[in-house]
Amino acid sequence: METKENGSVDTKSSVENGQLSDPAHWAVADVVNYFKATGFEEQANAFQDQEIDGKSLLLMTRNDVLTGLSIKLGPALKIYEYHVKPLQTQHLKSTVS
Repeated sequence: METKENGSVDTKSSVENGQLSDPAHWAVADVVNYFKATGFEEQANAFQDQEIDGKSLLLMTRNDVLTGLSIKLGPALKIYEYHVKPLQTQHLKSTVS
């Protein structure tokens, strides 16, 4: 599985002018579409089942992703390290500037 390092996705709802929109404004469907577009089709359903929207995604801890979503450990680690954590960092930088 190939992870896009720049975080770009092909979903219209979470992309504005070629860049990711602020995840804090994402609906549950946007979160699901983001993870489907980044190669985590099966795991995206866990976000749907738990009704994780953008605000909830930004509040998730590593432990939440590893244990709270009932996702296998390998994909859960990748989701947190390569997607959730960078989205949280991006959001913090955009709110500070």
